[in-house]
Amino acid sequence: MPAQPQTHRRDGQTKLHFSRFEFKYVLPEALREELETQFQYFVELDPFVADQPGSKYFVRSLYFDNEQRTHYWEKEEGIKHRQKFRLRTYTDDRASDTPQFLEIKGRHNNLVFKHRTPLKKGSSTGSYGLPFPSATTHDLLARIEPGPIRDQFEFDLHRRKIQPVTLVDYRRRPYVSKYDPEFRMTFDDTLRGIATDTLFPSGMARSRAVLPGYTILEVKFRFHLPKWFHRLIQSTELRRVSISKFCACMKALDQVEDFG
Repeated sequence: MPAQPQTHRRDGQTKLHFSRFEFKYVLPEALREELETQFQYFVELDPFVADQPGSKYFVRSLYFDNEQRTHYWEKEEGIKHRQKFRLRTYTDDRASDTPQFLEIKGRHNNLVFKHRTPLKKGSSTGSYGLPFPSATTHDLLARIEPGPIRDQFEFDLHRRKIQPVTLVDYRRRPYVSKYDPEFRMTFDDTLRGIATDTLFPSGMARSRAVLPGYTILEVKFRFHLPKWFHRLIQSTELRRVSISKFCACMKALDQVEDFG
């Protein structure tokens, strides 16, 4: 089974709720190599990727939005209180038993939150494949345990008319601080997007490379940035950016109309 470091706590149990600050930076390849080398003094690879090729794991997310692209524009316009739904897994193999989750991710001011609930396997196919729109909504809802995430998802399906629109794939190399268990950083590369309504599209589906040659560095923490990180970022004059993989892929795939 592919590594899933962000889904587990140190005691091995699945972690379903996050609340933290997240800063992002876009790095050209040469700068990525320079920073990653310097970071080695302060961080170490997440143990869940110790045996993975390139010390990376695969991430796949199917994002929901409506015809008005409400979630896209909320992000682009910098709305401070927002949230969106996605399905997340860690494989591109439909037959895999790798867990899948329904997640609601959002922001309250500067604090990022994420709540996830695992999906039960489909009784008819014995797999987690989730094609849309077909019998879909009923089938997906049947796989979600009753609770606030399911309730909010059902509300958004019917009232906000959300539907799956964009598949986002990338590879992630995760690090954890040697000194602060609440501080993590991830290097995300090979970002690709597919305009699709299913978690496992057919081989005929065309994916598009997004930000080729660049890596998205994400820094996640609960209270404050370590001084060493701040110094290294300052030394490279690297600026924090507001970037969403979901929005970048939608734009690259021409899924939004630019009214500007």
